Amino acid sequence: MLQAGTGGGLPGELPEHSPRGRSALAELRRRAQAEPGQRWPQPLSDSFLLRFLRARDFELELAWRLLKNYQKWRIECPEISADLRPSSILGLLRAGYHGVLRSREPRGSKVIIYRIGQWDPKLFTAYDVFRVSLITSELIVKEIETQRNGVKVIFDLEGWRFAHAFQISPSVAKKIAAVLTVYMHGNNYMQSLTEHFPVSILPQEYGGEEVSIEVLAEEWTNFIMSSADYLQSISLVAQ
Repeated sequence: MLQAGTGGGLPGELPEHSPRGRSALAELRRRAQAEPGQRWPQPLSDSFLLRFLRARDFELELAWRLLKNYQKWRIECPEISADLRPSSILGLLRAGYHGVLRSREPRGSKVIIYRIGQWDPKLFTAYDVFRVSLITSELIVKEIETQRNGVKVIFDLEGWRFAHAFQISPSVAKKIAAVLTVYMHGNNYMQSLTEHFPVSILPQEYGGEEVSIEVLAEEWTNFIMSSADYLQSISLVAQ
């Protein structure tokens, strides 16, 4: 998880409004525009560039590295990033493969649950599954609080089968590892989850007091579908 600090501004001043923040934003844009032969997936607007600065507490060199890695990964993984239309993974969404919790955890991170058992490997490839993650990431990272405090992910491996593992080739695993850090929990995941998340934000199936994961999955599916135009605009095939 990433947390932002003061950013070098006056007490109570947001980093992006401080002299240091404005200078970092201008320099990040200058570097991106000067990068030879680069095709950025989105216009180099303040809102786009600030994502990377906020994620790295306005440390320019770290933000620049993050921006370049983001672009490099998207270009090198067209199987995942070229087409972000929700229609490409609608069946997986409707199967309830994942959901986003309504409330953040105490440190401000957004929380996502992925349910491996809802992924039918006969119908969807590992690239389809990972495209769901990219689509979700692109949408929730638009939220400033997520940019500052990051995301935490719960992987529910119940229903994991050899057919799933067969889909994860070494090349796919390498691409996933480039952008994900995975923490595994033991069989007693109810106790493990409540050690990391308050019960008030967890779905009922995971020992919590919120609505069911099915409801959360449906809510997030509807949100993804309503964001189809934006997702199309950042698909590499649309550039």
